[in-house]
Amino acid sequence: MSLKIRLSRTGAKKQAYYKLVVADSRSPRDGRFIEKLGTYNPRVAKDHKEHLVVKEDRIKHWLGVGAQATDRVQRLLSKLGLAKEPKVNAQTKKDKPRAKTVERMKAQEEAAKAAAEAAKEGAAG
Repeated sequence: MSLKIRLSRTGAKKQAYYKLVVADSRSPRDGRFIEKLGTYNPRVAKDHKEHLVVKEDRIKHWLGVGAQATDRVQRLLSKLGLAKEPKVNAQTKKDKPRAKTVERMKAQEEAAKAAAEAAKEGAAG
């Protein structure tokens, strides 16, 4: 049985509120869980006392037993010092323009330089 510490969504439409739960990885996101470990309210300020409320001793227990925290939960727990910051892979192609876009940008720069030179020659001559 693979255990996950994850967020279970509650609250109304467009008013998200989450429960921190430990659950079997095969159970649905908002379905059956083993234990509620805390709450997370993303709609309040980060320094507000209700932003993230956790049972630290129970989280340490479940992590010690072998439960895996999801990336988002691990990021939240790292701010409390209960887990390490998750490794983020920043080496993606999505943050760079495509090859054809780069070619078009170079062509536009060259055209702009040629137009500027023609304007200089026209003004000087």
